[in-house]
Amino acid sequence: MTTDRILPAIALRLLSVACLATMAALIKLAEIRGARLSEILFFRQAVGVPLVATVIALGPGLATIRTAQFPAHVMRALVGLTSMTCLFSAVTLLPLAESTTLQFTVPIFATILGALVLGEPTGWHRWLAVSAGFVGVVIVARPGTGHFVLWGTAAGLAAGFLTAVISIQLRRIGRTESPYTTVFWFATLSMVPLGIAYAFDHQAHSADVWLLLIGIGVVGNLGQIALTAALKLGPVSIVVPMDYSSLLWATLYGWLLFGTFPGLATWVGAPIVIGSGLYIVWREHVRRRTETEQAIV
Repeated sequence: MTTDRILPAIALRLLSVACLATMAALIKLAEIRGARLSEILFFRQAVGVPLVATVIALGPGLATIRTAQFPAHVMRALVGLTSMTCLFSAVTLLPLAESTTLQFTVPIFATILGALVLGEPTGWHRWLAVSAGFVGVVIVARPGTGHFVLWGTAAGLAAGFLTAVISIQLRRIGRTESPYTTVFWFATLSMVPLGIAYAFDHQAHSADVWLLLIGIGVVGNLGQIALTAALKLGPVSIVVPMDYSSLLWATLYGWLLFGTFPGLATWVGAPIVIGSGLYIVWREHVRRRTETEQAIV
């Protein structure tokens, strides 16, 4: 990879992190002002359909949304919508820094699923990192102390697990489908259940809440597009570590908007979880590089 591709990839990934962290803050603000979870989910996706369609039309063309894997897209939409519901629930129930830290479990769950579902080689190095990551989660959550809302913690961990499941799905779908096609079908298909839920659960809001809901859709989908584009320009081992900068955004937003600051347990546990994820990403990079070198020989 040349520098002029890696640097834009890193910049796009950092942009996506900033957008998604901003979306989490807007979700919390909207919920505090009376918006329901079904409304938040609806606007997150409703804005995405025309936005993603426009990006596709200006780029590869709308003809690329044709798919030969429609059932796979339906399953991905079901898992993705469930994951998003869990993630947004965790954001509304927990402080931003803590809910963000729980999302750092994705590489941990992805390692487990990769070994069990895809049969990927996983040595003791990564199993040790997985174990350390879960120790970090326990430190942050402090079960039994009443520090966390139980459902919020469970929802955050479920979101991390389901996001890892999605990564497995995307590896399979990605063999024949472009990333933009997958994003389009996820947004479009999820509008069916979300539209039904919104029809029964919508309510009147003040202008500021409507702006928050629209903002959730705009920054959330811009973050998703930037994330997808980053992976096209740079290798996973380089761009994924940028995701951990989201903890800085979560801490900043939590302090400025909600007057919360991470406690000692989070400062101790979060670096363990982050270190675990970074080590897993590095070991995957080493494994793929070794396989490539052996193939060349």
